[in-house]
Amino acid sequence: MRTRRSEYSESTRQALVDSAVDLFTKRGYAGTSLDELVKRARVTKGALYHHFSGKQALFEAAFTQVETRSIESLTAVVTGGGDPWDTAVAGLRAYVRKCLEPEYQRIIVHEAPVVMGWERWREAEEQYSFGLLRTAVQLLVDAGEIEEAPVEIMARLLFGALSTAASTIASSSDPKRTGREVERAILRVLEGLRKK
Repeated sequence: MRTRRSEYSESTRQALVDSAVDLFTKRGYAGTSLDELVKRARVTKGALYHHFSGKQALFEAAFTQVETRSIESLTAVVTGGGDPWDTAVAGLRAYVRKCLEPEYQRIIVHEAPVVMGWERWREAEEQYSFGLLRTAVQLLVDAGEIEEAPVEIMARLLFGALSTAASTIASSSDPKRTGREVERAILRVLEGLRKK
């Protein structure tokens, strides 16, 4: 049974993370102050420092929240059963839609490589995204939908393509149009791997 104190502590932490997601999405990391974060969360700076070592640690918690929610929704699509090819295509489309969401674009694609450093960001992306992509590729190979090939290498190549796709969409002056173009291009690549 959780105590009232632990419930309050968790709600304080969650308020800080939710505020961080909102403010980092709207203003970016550099454009958001600690004062704004604690004001939005309705807590003191002492409460912030009780839960996080500073602004970067709070950013990483915001990153984790956005990525976790994204992967949960994509996992539901990719592992939902049904025809493996149709499921993979639905997963690709769901990913492109995710890349159009402002919080995903700003926090995951634009801000995270700068705030966390490129190497740490890539490690985090592998932790969240790569396993799901590898699972999708394995399901396609197992179902005989695509040519037999080293799953790890194929998944890494597609992972690179999807990472670049996310950046291309987020940097576009017309993200929706670019998202449609990205979807068509990656579908062509997948069709090229498909057994005839």
